Amino acid sequence: MMRMDETERRFVPRGKTSQEDLAVVMKHFGLPKRFPAEVLEEARTASKEKVTLKKGEKRLDLRKKFIFTCDPESAKDYDDALSLWSDRKGNRVLGVHIADVSHYVKAGSALDREAFRRSTSTYFPGKVVPMLPEELSDGLCSLVPGEDRFAFSVFITYDKNGEPVKREFAKSIINSKVRFTYEQVMGVITRLRFEARRLKLKAGEWKTVREIHSLAQQLRAQRFAAGALDIETSENELILDGEGMMTGLVERPYDESHQMIEECMVAANEAVAKEIWTKGIRILARYHGAPDPEKLLMLREELRPLGVKCGNLENPKVFSQFMQSVKRHPAYSTIAVMVLRSMKRALYDGANMGHWGLAKKYYAHFTSPIRRYPDLTLHRQLAAYLEAKEKGSNPCAGCKIPPKTLERWAMHTSEMEERSAEAERAFTEIKKYRLLEEELASRIRVEYDGTITKCARIGCFVEIPTIGVSGLVHVSRLSSRYVRFNESDHTLSSPGGGSWKCGDALKVVVERVDFAERHIDLAPATRAGNNRKKGRRQWN
Repeated sequence: MMRMDETERRFVPRGKTSQEDLAVVMKHFGLPKRFPAEVLEEARTASKEKVTLKKGEKRLDLRKKFIFTCDPESAKDYDDALSLWSDRKGNRVLGVHIADVSHYVKAGSALDREAFRRSTSTYFPGKVVPMLPEELSDGLCSLVPGEDRFAFSVFITYDKNGEPVKREFAKSIINSKVRFTYEQVMGVITRLRFEARRLKLKAGEWKTVREIHSLAQQLRAQRFAAGALDIETSENELILDGEGMMTGLVERPYDESHQMIEECMVAANEAVAKEIWTKGIRILARYHGAPDPEKLLMLREELRPLGVKCGNLENPKVFSQFMQSVKRHPAYSTIAVMVLRSMKRALYDGANMGHWGLAKKYYAHFTSPIRRYPDLTLHRQLAAYLEAKEKGSNPCAGCKIPPKTLERWAMHTSEMEERSAEAERAFTEIKKYRLLEEELASRIRVEYDGTITKCARIGCFVEIPTIGVSGLVHVSRLSSRYVRFNESDHTLSSPGGGSWKCGDALKVVVERVDFAERHIDLAPATRAGNNRKKGRRQWN
């Protein structure tokens, strides 16, 4: 199985034209262009099946319940939906309803073999390389509004303090009543009357959304109190024109609507993992180990120039409190990147359980079976477990996967996930470097607001948030006089005036772009040459 080394990660060739960039990235990372004929045939056959309860089929009928989805505007594959109601004791019953992909993708089928081979969907701007054919991913399995769909439902009952008191699981049939975008849900949360009226929501419907939001904030507070890390970073979406050239970035804020969905998915993932793992059934856990002490020492050294006190970061609760304390720090985005670099990567694991970053003892992926193979695997195990439990037989019968098989699946799915993420980053990087090359060729000097992320003997590294790139300002460009690197506090200073430290704001212009090595040379805007016209990038 392919494992990308550092050279492969850094260097990705580009196409001769902008339209070829995607094809080049896909080829370089070995992403499949099309599905095999037998896979498409199975998908077409499955898509002709009517979603209806057959005689004797045991599924919980939830079609009359108010169930809704919430996804990005551009999404087409809706994995998950939510509901909330109260039980006789007044407790809140959260329903997390996940597309029942296992009903259509049978173990050992051509569809299943191809889904395992891909293991994950890869998302590019305007293009998806899906794990499953569109007949399923965007069609029969997608929880589109107004259509009956088979689902796997997780019900978690919470008391008034937000503590789980009961968990139940059932195969179900649902009919999503509304397809929300994150922006619409945020509108219901913050501009209740206006947004509810605009979306034509009934009183009970918008109240359900608000109550789920309230529960999610309770769960979120509990996670952080338990030591979960709160690293808030906004996502930037690449905007391309008709020719495939980058025209800008749109910031997608991580707000309370995203938090609502995240907390509900985390709760469902935890509930399924705990139910199965505690019965002695090994699964593909989503394992995230504690950071290495050496990495934490390096993080402490990186934070020292910023004057940030961090305490004993080996204690999860102290680490969590530290992240809360730096949220208003002017260099928060830089600190967040430093913290992420010190963390281990979350992986799929068939032998270990627990997620350090989420402060969860039990955790696995269950909520995205349309786009992740480990989720589909867990669906099958949970279905077999519930069936055995209902029949009164050994709950582990038919649920166990041989350890060596789990180990092989864990390695493969982790590698495919990494491949997908690297391909997405490479494509985005190519578009950004094309943009900067175009800018240099135009000879229009564009000034960017940057932040110094690190100082070294050769100069300072500066991040440009508006386009999501970083580059080096060489010491020779900082001052016409000698620039000294101060080892004690990791700052730069010049006898002729001027000092530079991590976290400082610095206006810069791009001077050179090395596409092959992915390297950008920057210069302070005040010291840049005057042979280029002045201008400012106008983002869409």
